[in-house]
Amino acid sequence: MTYNLLTLESLSLDRVTLALSQCFHVGVEDVDVADEATDQDLRNWDALVLCEKTTVLGDVSTSLDIYLQESVEPQPSERELASALARATRSAVLFPAEEAVPSAYWLAAEDGVITRARLNSSDDEQPRYTIDVVEAPVAGLPHVRVDRISEVVREQQVPTPVGAAFAAHVQRLFPKEAKTPGTPHWYASNRLGAWEKLVLQMEAGWAPGGWFPSDLYLERLEARDELDEVSDRLPESVTSLLGNALAPLDTLFTRMTVADTDQVCRELARAQGITPGRGWWWDRRPDPLPW
Repeated sequence: MTYNLLTLESLSLDRVTLALSQCFHVGVEDVDVADEATDQDLRNWDALVLCEKTTVLGDVSTSLDIYLQESVEPQPSERELASALARATRSAVLFPAEEAVPSAYWLAAEDGVITRARLNSSDDEQPRYTIDVVEAPVAGLPHVRVDRISEVVREQQVPTPVGAAFAAHVQRLFPKEAKTPGTPHWYASNRLGAWEKLVLQMEAGWAPGGWFPSDLYLERLEARDELDEVSDRLPESVTSLLGNALAPLDTLFTRMTVADTDQVCRELARAQGITPGRGWWWDRRPDPLPW
């Protein structure tokens, strides 16, 4: 198991060694931590925990690349280790988020708070790291803006089993059309996946952040519009498949929303220069609103 962590505070070799010993419940003699000045010939390469410590510049001070032998139990997740290390070192610890955004990180604070952080690096030969936004206040970063980080929500990986099954059916029936961007078959699969993502994220309480950007929500409503429009340009067999796929998703969306009597979604769309569609989904909204 490998871990890639960053700490706000500058940590000595001894401090990292003791902290990793505590986090992994092994003796300090079973932990080998090295930095740029360490003689590699003197290292204990058979240690249960191996760690490369590098000094970095900017809002973070220490980079830790940790390798844990398979024999060590339990094997914590990166989130669990970051939280434990933050408590042990009394320093906030950052670890990469799951989304495919280079700047997307999670930050584990010593008080137990875990929040998202945006971490940027310069193009210098020795990069300088800057944390420009966190989603919750962090004691060691009083100068950093607290705000929501919308780009990570857009990139969240949400399994879409209904959409995947539909796409597989279409691929078997119309292989050329299914893989050609811009065809009705391709649009149906693409927009169905977008609609399913919205419904499943809503069902999950907008996890893991507990919120959802309003512009992305409107995009998902527009995707549902396009599904209605594209169905008229599909072969009857595909239209039937699409209807069967949409039925449970539409039912779930209805169950998790309320009548939008104040036309919040339509007014929000107009404010953003979007013409709301005529579909019934524009007349329902989440309660409470997630943005």
